[in-house]
Amino acid sequence: MISLRLPSRLRGNPIGSMGLIGLAAITVLALLAPILPLADPLAHQPYDTLAPPSVTHWLGTDNQGRDVLSRVIYGTRISLAVAISSISLALVVGTFFGVLAGYYRGITETIIMRAADSLMAFPALILGVAIMAILGSGMDKVIFCMSVVMAPRFTRIAYGSTMTVRVKEYIEAAEAVSVPFSRIFRVHILPNIFSELLVVAILWIGTIIQIEASLSFIGIGVPPPTPTWGNMIKAGLDYLPIAPWMALAPSAAIFFTIIFFNMIADAIRDIVDPKHYG
Repeated sequence: MISLRLPSRLRGNPIGSMGLIGLAAITVLALLAPILPLADPLAHQPYDTLAPPSVTHWLGTDNQGRDVLSRVIYGTRISLAVAISSISLALVVGTFFGVLAGYYRGITETIIMRAADSLMAFPALILGVAIMAILGSGMDKVIFCMSVVMAPRFTRIAYGSTMTVRVKEYIEAAEAVSVPFSRIFRVHILPNIFSELLVVAILWIGTIIQIEASLSFIGIGVPPPTPTWGNMIKAGLDYLPIAPWMALAPSAAIFFTIIFFNMIADAIRDIVDPKHYG
């Protein structure tokens, strides 16, 4: 079970502290973007195209004169919203079905786990492309798509963890006195498997950010003119020799955001499983 003192213990971990500080800075910038003195990320300035980084435009402008820094920060809002919403939905749905499969076994296990295995047989990006090709582009569709892609992975982890917890004496005792499944799930199973699910959920946020950027890059994610890191990189590739900041700025944003999430996940893993590194 995760300690209630996890936040303070996480701050005491050097890697975790660095990840928290970096992620907090990114999150604050994203949340405060509408009130910060930033240029309009959609405003075209035809007389100021491909301007290099300067005091006026810290990260330069793109081929339509739009401020790159502003677009990167507003793109952060999209990436974080998609990643956190979809990972939360996938965590809830995947955990529920994984626990059902591990607890009831039999035909319930067969149906749920074969469905999960079928979805996991496809590479995450390929499955995402297939779903988006059916649904069409849009932020809400990307969130649903990412949830479908990631939920079977949570199902698999929850299933394995539930199989381990299922044979514990306290669950057998609860069953002996006819405790309903809802209470066993809430009181006995979930608290004992949630720490592992939390670690992989934070790690997989980086995976979702990568897939969302890839979908936008190939034109089936969040559609322009909404700034996303993926469509910014795509637009910047044609101008890489003369305006590298167009592609490098969103690429750096993806890189550091994933690094910060991974640092936090590694720190949480060290805290909840101190024997991990032997």
